[in-house]
Amino acid sequence: MEHTASRPTAAQPGQAPMQSQTGALVIVTILFFMWGLLTSLNDVLIPHLKSLYTLSYTQAMLVQFCFFGAYALVSLPAGALIRRIGYQRGAVTGLLIAASGCALFYPAAQNGYALFLFAFFVLASGITILQVAANPFVTVLGPARTASSRLTLTQAFNALGTTVGPALGGVLILSAAALGADQLAALPAAEQAAYRAREAAAVQGPYLALAGALALLAVLFALARLPRVSHDDGSAPAAGEQGSAWQYRHLVLGAVAIFLYVGGEVSIGSFLVNFLGEAHIAGLSHADAAQYVSLYWGGALVGRFIGFAVMRHVSPGKTLAVSSLGAIALVLVAVFAEGSVAMWAILAVGLCNSIMFPTIFSMALHGLGRHTGQGSGILCMAIVGGAIVPFIQGGVADAAGLQPSFLVPAACYLFILFYGVKYATLHRQGVAA
Repeated sequence: MEHTASRPTAAQPGQAPMQSQTGALVIVTILFFMWGLLTSLNDVLIPHLKSLYTLSYTQAMLVQFCFFGAYALVSLPAGALIRRIGYQRGAVTGLLIAASGCALFYPAAQNGYALFLFAFFVLASGITILQVAANPFVTVLGPARTASSRLTLTQAFNALGTTVGPALGGVLILSAAALGADQLAALPAAEQAAYRAREAAAVQGPYLALAGALALLAVLFALARLPRVSHDDGSAPAAGEQGSAWQYRHLVLGAVAIFLYVGGEVSIGSFLVNFLGEAHIAGLSHADAAQYVSLYWGGALVGRFIGFAVMRHVSPGKTLAVSSLGAIALVLVAVFAEGSVAMWAILAVGLCNSIMFPTIFSMALHGLGRHTGQGSGILCMAIVGGAIVPFIQGGVADAAGLQPSFLVPAACYLFILFYGVKYATLHRQGVAA
């Protein structure tokens, strides 16, 4: 999941040599990959924990509620922490907290669902701090003229992480066939306990390995020679730039669009394994379905390159409107069709998602001037949609069924369609809404 920071400036004195910057860029790129992988692994763990603890869909979506809720609770404290200790130490702190969250999965496997939820929150808190701290380094690790290409590279590796995560989790965590609630209930109590212990233990090894990898990255980041990053916030406001970012209607609508986009994207990914396991859709085991979830996230990776070429000739608003219209159509096909048609329709939504986050983000910040930093913070807080929308879809799935519940993300894309059309109109008129 991308997270955009305001443009920093690097202090020229003591600038790290080019070789050191290249090494630092490699480390930062690995960070982008890691938090993409960790975020998409939730899509594998949700059906695993749902089966393990016989949860309802609403209860299972508490995973995303705790994970993305950290964005709302930790983003502002993370900014204050980084202003106090600096970007490099902030990144190290985020890595160590994320490593602690991964390590908590070991005792959680022996102590139940509540500790799993706490572990998800700790992990996401570390990722939030890490994102706030690491993004500015990308723009200063090299010449200013190539900053955009470095940002594209790191975001591509973030998308690569989200693509690899479900496939890796499917192999390491979902390798054994999960028992249904009725099958589990039919077992004697002793066998039920043994089954739960065995399935819970499948999480321990992979997340301990991830904890070790994050701790190692923290050490490497602490030892790396990085240029200093500072933000010039002391400039006097220009004429017409009084007030706050909240006065810009296109920013407020953009924050709603980010909330709904992240919510819709995460919600679809969260339910994919169970959806593909439905007998009238594909009847796949959890392990097999996890491999297809990688295609959903991989579509976003491929779509970024397509979108980059398209938006050189088509306005961002029109591109966003067409993408959201395509997402709505595909979700509706998935809701009302069956078999492979429904399966491939929902997987193809990932391709439509590809350009939405950066496009909405840039449109919402357009023309904010000195309020751009505040606007960026507002948009990043809106990522909490990843906590709320899956929870709503879980409630609909419990009440009306899994397939109809995908109308919830379809409604999210409907607002994004409105935002894209509205922005395209205003863009032609040269008016800032």
